[in-house]
Amino acid sequence: MNTVLEWYRNGGPVMNAILLVAVVGLAVFLERFYTIVIRSKINGRAFIERVIQLVRAGKIEDAIKLCAQSGAALPDMGLLILRSRSRDESDLQNVADAAALAVIPRLTRRLQYLPMLANVATLLGLLGTIFGLRAAFQSVSMAAAAERSERLASGIAIALNATGFGLLTAVPLSVAHAYLVSQAETIIEHIDEFSVRLINALIDRPDVRLGHR
Repeated sequence: MNTVLEWYRNGGPVMNAILLVAVVGLAVFLERFYTIVIRSKINGRAFIERVIQLVRAGKIEDAIKLCAQSGAALPDMGLLILRSRSRDESDLQNVADAAALAVIPRLTRRLQYLPMLANVATLLGLLGTIFGLRAAFQSVSMAAAAERSERLASGIAIALNATGFGLLTAVPLSVAHAYLVSQAETIIEHIDEFSVRLINALIDRPDVRLGHR
């Protein structure tokens, strides 16, 4: 523990800035992880098939109740379309487009902060290294000839602490961003498929009395 604290202190003031970036990045990741992975986690294929079966059977109210049971993005999309109480293809498509504008941004917002924070952490690390090397060379210029090599090596090692910390922050943030984007894209693909199939199911059932049991 003392070694870690010493390593952190030797990196200079810029280490505090990198730590702040890491904390903000972790907060963004945890919030997005909860929204995308935990809250929106649902068996998309099975859910889509169940809703489509209910709609084709004329059980619109049951389909609405099924969608209302979850606050995930996919059921929300179905709920908005089913509650439109329309069987007109043009109207349903307009509702689906409007629903997508309401549902999809909830999945993708703030994701762009993660690569931005990763870049900031890397740049701050480089900045800390530059300041550290400058201080190291200044101390070497004032040292005796026999001590210069030792002081230079020590100064460079300390200066590289900032770069190391910056990279240690940037790499996990980049990986976290890639993971969350892949999860969000999977949900969005299910939403696109669901909206198309649901509209077709509603149109193909002209005898369905929407809004009635």
